[in-house]
Amino acid sequence: MAERVLEVTGLRAGYGPAEVLFGVDLHLARGEVAALMGRNGAGKSTTLKAIMGLLPPRAGSVRFAGREIAGLPPYRIARLGLGYVPEDRRIFTDLTVAENLAVGRRPGRSSWTPERLFEVFPNLAEMRHRRAAAMSGGEQQMLTIARTLMGNPEAVLLDEPSEGLAPVIVEQMAEAVLRMKAEGIAVLVSEQSLDFAAAVADRALVLEKGAVRWEGDVATLEADEGVRRAYLTL
Repeated sequence: MAERVLEVTGLRAGYGPAEVLFGVDLHLARGEVAALMGRNGAGKSTTLKAIMGLLPPRAGSVRFAGREIAGLPPYRIARLGLGYVPEDRRIFTDLTVAENLAVGRRPGRSSWTPERLFEVFPNLAEMRHRRAAAMSGGEQQMLTIARTLMGNPEAVLLDEPSEGLAPVIVEQMAEAVLRMKAEGIAVLVSEQSLDFAAAVADRALVLEKGAVRWEGDVATLEADEGVRRAYLTL
């Protein structure tokens, strides 16, 4: 069994008086891709934010690389080797592609470089000197993932990478996730598209009302119409 790099137990979190997560349990092994699935409002993005420290957990344990990180500020969690790709991108729009990548550089056990990332995202290679503000939404999403990988993370939290993107960009997103997996990076991807999850993930975890209601391999989820109707379809 591969080494577990991330273990979450009994995670509770919310916004103000509203509780969103009610005891989320999940784990992630080195080199594994797990898809966190569910309808809008199920708690997918909140789970990633709570793991990353962007939303302080109210209860529960979050262990990364054998260390308890619940309650740590996000910058300390990032320095430990946990990368985060937000749904809203948050790139530096006044900087060029090359400058955004340089900002994300951090020594680590992997060796991601701009040249390697340009192989994964050829679109970025063609616009390395372009300001990020002049890029399309899909191109900005690619840049966000590339900048995160420049930090040489051991694990990556990836929030809704395929939402609203053209099919050709989604294919490059999937290729990037598979390259991460090949490098031994653990990836937890929040995703609504079962097609995207099937293309990249080893396991699926289905959230409903802030708790994991189903867990198993993606092929089983694809074949189980009852589970899909109960937790995924509108």
